[in-house]
Amino acid sequence: MTMNRVQFQPGLSMPEFFERYGTESKCRAALESARWPNGFVCPNCGGAARTSFERGGLRYWQCGACAQQCSLISGTIFESTKLPLSRWFLAMQLLTQSKNNVSALELMRQLGVSYRTAWLLKHKIMEAMRVREQHRELDGRVEMDDAYLGGERSGGKVGRGSENKVAFVAAVKTSPEGHPIAACFRQQPHTEEEVAIFAAQHLAPSATVVSDGLWCFRATTIIGAEHERIVTGGGKGSVKLAQFKAINTLLGNLKTAISGTYHAFAFAKYAHRYLAEFQYRFNRRFNMRSILNRLLVALVHAPVSSERRLRFAETSR
Repeated sequence: MTMNRVQFQPGLSMPEFFERYGTESKCRAALESARWPNGFVCPNCGGAARTSFERGGLRYWQCGACAQQCSLISGTIFESTKLPLSRWFLAMQLLTQSKNNVSALELMRQLGVSYRTAWLLKHKIMEAMRVREQHRELDGRVEMDDAYLGGERSGGKVGRGSENKVAFVAAVKTSPEGHPIAACFRQQPHTEEEVAIFAAQHLAPSATVVSDGLWCFRATTIIGAEHERIVTGGGKGSVKLAQFKAINTLLGNLKTAISGTYHAFAFAKYAHRYLAEFQYRFNRRFNMRSILNRLLVALVHAPVSSERRLRFAETSR
């Protein structure tokens, strides 16, 4: 049996992680490099001329053009954090290098913080992942399917009418040999109107979409994409069809990752972030050694979200 090179590739080991990011000074240097790879840029006017000074143990930069002052973390999701940067970096290491997803409860135990802090940290990181992936576009051969997350909660309904069951659409680009390359998920109803929105946002006109017999997927042709409709007939045999191997494997891995990691969460409120987390990790699985640094870049450029906004899920899908 041939070894799966993606699955068995070396990642960023814990000894290597602590060598690179084991102190606050190393974390600050990495953060500065990610935020200003070519040197300081004023977040207010874009100027490069600056002076710097220290105040309260923190370094500040003052723009030579507009006199705006900023710190390394101001205007980023690290702003106002009470956690050392080394804890943030350890959280990023755990979230990117673990084979399965890591829950807020596990982060609480590994980081030695309160559950509220771990939850907020994880959701800030997942929101940054979502923002980074929101313009993902798939071309070539693309398998698509409708799916659901969630189900019964204590005292609630079961089945499709469950208050905690969330509909979403999944799509995966494949190689000519049928191997998955990149994926995209969107929390949405399974209607033609919503599939048309998905197509406009996430499919290239050159894509060839392969789907089952659900009629809503014909809306992918609105952008000029080709649509190959295969009526599967339902049942267990339908998931074994070679034409849908990539998408069925992807959905199986997604549901296993979520059900095997999270005891429970409000799917209706937060499914878009958990889908984005899986999508972000999946689409960067070919180079596990670089994913932490790429996530750091995503974090410093992500919009700042308050705890209230994160908890009430006031973000567009």
